[in-house]
Amino acid sequence: MFKKSLVPILLTLLTQSPLAHAQKPTVSSILEHAGDSQWRAVDPNNVLKITLATGSAYIELNPYLAPKHTSNIKLLAQQGFYKGLNVYRFVEGFVAQGGDASGKKIITKASKTLPAEFYLTTKAPVAITELDNQDGYAPITGFLDGFAVAQNKNKTQTWQVHCNGIFAMARGNDINSGGTEFYVTIGNSQRYLDRNITVFGRVLEGMQHFNRLNRQANDKEPFNPITDIQVLADIAEHDSSQFKVMRTDSTTFKALIEARKNRSEAWFVATPNYIDVCAMPIPTQRVSK
Repeated sequence: MFKKSLVPILLTLLTQSPLAHAQKPTVSSILEHAGDSQWRAVDPNNVLKITLATGSAYIELNPYLAPKHTSNIKLLAQQGFYKGLNVYRFVEGFVAQGGDASGKKIITKASKTLPAEFYLTTKAPVAITELDNQDGYAPITGFLDGFAVAQNKNKTQTWQVHCNGIFAMARGNDINSGGTEFYVTIGNSQRYLDRNITVFGRVLEGMQHFNRLNRQANDKEPFNPITDIQVLADIAEHDSSQFKVMRTDSTTFKALIEARKNRSEAWFVATPNYIDVCAMPIPTQRVSK
């Protein structure tokens, strides 16, 4: 069990002490004192297990921002649609894209194409944990339910942004042409794709398996085969993996943002008082049983 959170006490000491800079808590100390209430359990019904040649990656889906895409890819997984397919496109520093390159595989449960869900539109503003800095791609950036997001000025449009390890649906020129071909971003240089494509998840664990994919096909072995994509809740008898993600509306996460802006560890000399939305890691842990 985790200790009762001491982060509020640490923050109080930080703001009241004349030696605040010297006593500023480190990232590691903040995480060490994060209590159970600062975390949320990830619902296995919203986790995809992607089994690749070198191991498995686990993706948390984002049904709040993209409910249709979340539901559809779960149906595809339950059909066994991705068995025997492959990650057929790898662009260094950009994306790893997988699915049915031929476009001929029969779909029995799901839809082949879906209406775009580039952003969620709401009548009332959506509250997020905001970053207090300017962003070149959006008026507001921050975090919502464990995902890096952005918003319009009125906070009535909210979308997941292209950080490293996001999960999104590829499409053609028609904005409603996506439905089966997913991609995972490799690196943090794709923000210009925001609001041009549906982003609906992120890698919780196993990013190394996407980074280890072959770059070019050869005649000796299948090119980046996908053994299967499954909904984690459906395979609980065989895979009891559980994950927790720090609540991005928690006191601890807000403290982590401040600590990341100006690292207080002895190694650091420059302290920029700034962090980009894609440079703020969202703590994620496998739950031990």
